[in-house]
Amino acid sequence: MLSAWAGALVPVFSDTDVSGTRHLVRPSGTGYVLAANHTSFFDPVLLVGVLHRLGLRPAVLATAGLWRVPLLGPALTREGHVPVHRGGRRAADALRGAADALAAGRGVLVYPEGGLPRYRASHDRPPGRLKSGVVRLALSTGVPVLPVGHAGARGVSSGSLVKQLAGWATAPVRRPRVHVHIGPALRLDTSDHPLDDLETALAQAWSTAVSALEGGTAEEGPEGEDRADADGQHGP
Repeated sequence: MLSAWAGALVPVFSDTDVSGTRHLVRPSGTGYVLAANHTSFFDPVLLVGVLHRLGLRPAVLATAGLWRVPLLGPALTREGHVPVHRGGRRAADALRGAADALAAGRGVLVYPEGGLPRYRASHDRPPGRLKSGVVRLALSTGVPVLPVGHAGARGVSSGSLVKQLAGWATAPVRRPRVHVHIGPALRLDTSDHPLDDLETALAQAWSTAVSALEGGTAEEGPEGEDRADADGQHGP
């Protein structure tokens, strides 16, 4: 239900394009990790909605405080999302919950930067340093990790609380352009420097998304290849 709502909201609040969708093709019943950059409060709606429209329902690792929100918390539990308790004895529970989802053949969406950037401007910045949890998850389970870079989400929500509320209120009229790019899968369990490799791949995916927003080519290949809009329909 939550993913369906997100899928309906994405085209209302943004004009979103997607590239790299061919990298999402996995054998049925195979778990995988999606590691995305985190820029704004619009991100969960954006990525869950885009993935829903592409036919994917990943378990999302999200801050445990969301489970205390009436109605939202039970819905998150029903859909198998995983709460993240930071800095306490239950911090390791998130990795166990994610490993269980992967073992069941489900995708898992992770924000490996561990939190939102503190700057208030609406422009995008490259992904920051990543936490090691996603690497430990990939190494312990042997599943592939797909970097997901996106740009433009801060055009929906950024700045002070007042500006963020104004951004959400006016986004359906403005419909800021957003681009999501999915990079090729990484096997971190065969890498000598898994965290460095993931940081490089995520930065490249983000850079590709930025280039697409600025009018560049989203990725190499024949013109129009592997492009989709937020409805999951491939472009011409």
